[in-house]
Amino acid sequence: MQIFSTFEHSMNLELVISSLKENGIRKEHIFAVPLTNRKKERSLFDSIHNADGISLISTGAALGTAFSVIGASIGFRLQWGPIYWGLIGAGSGFLLGFLIDLFYYKIIRRNHRILQGKRPEVILIIECDEAKGDTVEHILWHHFALGTARIS
Repeated sequence: MQIFSTFEHSMNLELVISSLKENGIRKEHIFAVPLTNRKKERSLFDSIHNADGISLISTGAALGTAFSVIGASIGFRLQWGPIYWGLIGAGSGFLLGFLIDLFYYKIIRRNHRILQGKRPEVILIIECDEAKGDTVEHILWHHFALGTARIS
């Protein structure tokens, strides 16, 4: 039987490997595969083939609507009239909302990801007998595995 699990690259990984060795799993039956983190930043603009769920126009649409109503209301007293001032308000509100979202996702969220310190993960593959499967899985969960899977 093979048991797969994922861990953050931390001291818990070393502890689980030594604990498995103490419980009779030979080191030839333990295989660790480190994963690498994404080096390239994600694209903020979606294409037809790739979308990540982040919308840069939602705040712009809301602010554009609000500013167009305000512009049209004030436009009754201004020289160009309510239609032009409503369109000017919609354009400026949309642009302001777009720039707010762009600043938020480009600067603030990027700094948050860096401060969070995302560590690479490691896939741990253990080959053992069916009888030791529950013990191995208990050891993995005890040492904070992110997830496990069994293949018989």
